[in-house]
Amino acid sequence: MHEIWIDGAWVDADAATSREVNNPATLAPLGAAPECGATDVARAVAAARAAEPRWREMPATERARRLAEVAVRVRAQGGEIARLLTQETGKPLCESFDDVDAAAAFFERCGELARDAAQRAVAAAIGSFDFPLRRIACEAAAALAAGSTVICKPPHENPLSNLLFAQAYAALPRGVINVITGGAETSMALLRELGAAEAASAEADSNESIIVLAGADLDIAVPGVAWARLRNGGQIGAVRHRIYVERPIAAAFADRIHEYVAFLEVGDPLKRDTDLGPRISHVAARRVEGQVAHAVKEGARLKLGGRMFRPWGLPGHFFQPTILTGVRRTARAAREPIAGPVLSIIPVDDAAEAVRFAHEDRPASVAIYTDEREPGLRAGAEVEHVTQRKRWWFPYRDREIPYRDARG
Repeated sequence: MHEIWIDGAWVDADAATSREVNNPATLAPLGAAPECGATDVARAVAAARAAEPRWREMPATERARRLAEVAVRVRAQGGEIARLLTQETGKPLCESFDDVDAAAAFFERCGELARDAAQRAVAAAIGSFDFPLRRIACEAAAALAAGSTVICKPPHENPLSNLLFAQAYAALPRGVINVITGGAETSMALLRELGAAEAASAEADSNESIIVLAGADLDIAVPGVAWARLRNGGQIGAVRHRIYVERPIAAAFADRIHEYVAFLEVGDPLKRDTDLGPRISHVAARRVEGQVAHAVKEGARLKLGGRMFRPWGLPGHFFQPTILTGVRRTARAAREPIAGPVLSIIPVDDAAEAVRFAHEDRPASVAIYTDEREPGLRAGAEVEHVTQRKRWWFPYRDREIPYRDARG
């Protein structure tokens, strides 16, 4: 059973039980992490609280130097961390390298922005299974830069890469950052110990809408939409991707994306040529299969995939890349998250209808594919006032125009 990181040292957990972590592609055991209870949580919180005054009073330049050193150490063992991340999440190795690099970059950038601390605080960074390193690193680095101390609780499905990542925390003073493991009960114990009323969930539900207008260059739109929906195997927290396509090109778009997706390589995520890995668990894969079946019952057409399978004889939790066409906007497939490699295509009559639907979605981000600059910009302006945080993309044949704030 793995140790946990408390007060600048690896220590045995007081927990009597542990959770085995298996490779979702091969089902091979990778190790076990303790199910930390109240005693372990209290130890971590006590260490963080004791370290907080020293860390807060440390000059911002010194905190920045320490955070930068964490990034250096992470990159020194980046290959090892990325490999373990792939083994316990099932994401392709290239994506794991991206995640490790992003996690290191958070510590670098937050260190550059370190400022004199004004408040006492101990923060909790509670991760989710889809991006276990990125999300915890983002929250932890920002809190540390502000002068807070941190307790990290990785997701119970894949905590091992965070424990390996924690070796880099030796660059920080004792108690400044602590790592405990466990499931929902551990998270609740941590929040109770900190006096927090509720969790700031890293899996908060959000909407992402994609609009493909009739004039779009499909050579750009097809791979762009496929990447947005299939990144991380479609397991992106509780994000709901709605793909609105104008009817005049809906059939052509579906055919082109079928050609693109059908040739993606599904298999062992440690192999360099693998595009898509497994779901995180058998339950997750079965849930996606049920959601697709229900979508078909509601009138959607299954153009590709739709089932669990065993690519290359692998016994893991694999699901076929799937395309649903003719999805009604009111159907469940358009209303609830599908944490798998499923593209649900919703036909719309015109750009105005697509914008109206996106307006009602209140999306966190929207991508508009069009080769007509002004209609695209006008559509973006119409939805701008109802979105809190978003980016808009207007891809053209040879370039992309980045986010433009319609309010000037």
